Amino acid sequence: MFERLKQLLVGKPRDIDDPDLFHKISLIAFLAWVGLGADGLSSSAYGPDEAFRALNDPKFGDHTYLAIFLALATALTVFIISFAYSGIIEHFPSGGGGYVVATKLLGERFGLVSGSALLIDYVLTITTSIASAANALFELHFIPREFEFNGVLHKTMELKVPFEAFAIVALIVLNLRGVKESIKVLVPIFIFFLLTHLILLGGVFTMHAGRLPSVFSDVSSGVHSGLSNPQLGLIGLLLLFARAYSMGAGTFTGIEAVSNGLQIMREPRVRTGKRTMLYMSLSLALTAGGILLAYKILGVTAIKDKPLNASLAESLGIGSGFVVSLLVSEALLLFIAAQTGFIDGPRVMANMALDSWLPHRFSALSERLTMHYGILLMGLASIAVLVYTGGEIEMLITMYSINVFITFSLSTLGMSRFYIQTRKKHQHWKRAFSVQLVAFLLCSLILVTVVLEKFTRGAWLTLVVTSMLIAVCFLIRRYYKVVYAKLGMLSVDVEIPTSAQTGGKHLDIKKSTAVLMVGQYGGLGVHALAQIIRLFPDHFEQIVFISAGIIDSGNFKGAEETGRLKEQTQATLEKYEALARRFGLASAGMMLIGQDPVATIEELCAEVSLRYPRTTFFAGQLVFQRDAWYQRLLHNETAFAVQRRLLWQGLPMVVLPVRVWGRNKQMKGTDQITPPFPAYLVK
Repeated sequence: MFERLKQLLVGKPRDIDDPDLFHKISLIAFLAWVGLGADGLSSSAYGPDEAFRALNDPKFGDHTYLAIFLALATALTVFIISFAYSGIIEHFPSGGGGYVVATKLLGERFGLVSGSALLIDYVLTITTSIASAANALFELHFIPREFEFNGVLHKTMELKVPFEAFAIVALIVLNLRGVKESIKVLVPIFIFFLLTHLILLGGVFTMHAGRLPSVFSDVSSGVHSGLSNPQLGLIGLLLLFARAYSMGAGTFTGIEAVSNGLQIMREPRVRTGKRTMLYMSLSLALTAGGILLAYKILGVTAIKDKPLNASLAESLGIGSGFVVSLLVSEALLLFIAAQTGFIDGPRVMANMALDSWLPHRFSALSERLTMHYGILLMGLASIAVLVYTGGEIEMLITMYSINVFITFSLSTLGMSRFYIQTRKKHQHWKRAFSVQLVAFLLCSLILVTVVLEKFTRGAWLTLVVTSMLIAVCFLIRRYYKVVYAKLGMLSVDVEIPTSAQTGGKHLDIKKSTAVLMVGQYGGLGVHALAQIIRLFPDHFEQIVFISAGIIDSGNFKGAEETGRLKEQTQATLEKYEALARRFGLASAGMMLIGQDPVATIEELCAEVSLRYPRTTFFAGQLVFQRDAWYQRLLHNETAFAVQRRLLWQGLPMVVLPVRVWGRNKQMKGTDQITPPFPAYLVK
């Protein structure tokens, strides 16, 4: 029943042997634009709003005449950052975006900062998008403000946070089914948004084109008045403009999503990625810049707690039906924008897990080839932020618009350095360097301004949480390094015979057979083999090594990578077979490629038991001197999971403890490791 329910919600497992698998799950440019570009395009619902309100702040007076310059600067910035990220797509065709760029070009620690900032940003992307969408829907006139239930009068807004949490859960389920499937469901919403905003901007610039001369006259007189004002002057106007420009920083968020999600795009990926970036930059620049100009042309006035886009649609005079349609389209697109966090967030998490900054399980793929652990964590974290903030839009947007510019700044700084270092290899390096440098300066300016302006209104919290995540990543990396070092020492502790091979390659189905589950060639597998020889002397004359080549986010990049994984797994088996022969055992190896290690190994064990009836299965399991709660999170327990399944099938299995010892209590202050095996097996 559970399996049926799971398949109903998530779908049937993917067939990794399907030659068209990568073609079926990859995205063409249009679908990538929908899934990854929606985040940037949806920011036109609140980015221009924030920027225009900053020009009409009661503290500084009405300076909305600067909206034309702000629209031009916004569109130009979108094109500059997009062009800069097109260079990243070209030089990093395997994806990874800001994390990979900063790691490769600036160093691991810069990469950690960029990756941590991205993870927090994608959590906030989900929360901010869902909260903004719900806010727009709950502000619609046809939704009653109050309702009666069990004789008690309730306010509709009390349901907003539960509604937002339910929407996040729905997106979790959609993404567990697969990226392409989730995006296809959302395509009609994306098209609906484009049509409503095309009508909005087209109506403004055709029906009210006659107002343009008066608008230009107002701009000219406003600039002249500001320059002649002794309290403002040129410096004052520039500061006001810079403040409004930075307050609209949310407009530029989401541009990095394409380079981060390059792995899910159709081959040739670079061409598809660049085309997607072109679609996104054009749509965002025209929409955001056009909306800012439309505010000024129709003389829209900022009203507290009312979206400026709603006022703009009302001023157009087409009718209340269009106003509702516009707001609904924006709300629904904001739901799609949350999709970016579920697509790119787990991908960044997987890249960091492969580098041991995060638990390795986050690089695993589900039967549907989705990064299910990352999807679940991103969704749960988003719900937690939603509950903490109560879905307060202003605070969320403030928190949201900081970390993305940390990544922007580090990525463009890294690319600037890259073009300087490789200038002899690139003919047009000066042009590319100039674009990256300008993008770096713009992003750094926005980052500093937003932090200073909104530090007490939520910016501090984002910086604190990001710093805490960086500290946790350092602890995880340090832990893995210690474990790897100890396993490396274990691998040289076993006395391996130096004589010629004494074991054979052909096994006898009538003899007792040991079946050892192995992964990479190293201390864990070598010591598990030594344990079998020590614990069962002269009982087993032959051994079969089985290994599951697991497809994860690091090698799921195409058919070539899958073939390379098969070759690596086979090479590892051959090393173990040669080692067993040196111990005098006849040996063979079997392998299978899959996504789930437990299910894949179980299938292998079933096949081996049919070939060799007198089998006993073995697997090594790390055992630590002191048990800690975090060890189960940082290490898998595949051996125990497989053992439970095999015992249910009536197949005997022994889990061999491979002890990872700490320093001997009697040898504090030294680096000597207590040997876990008797002297005759230890050098």
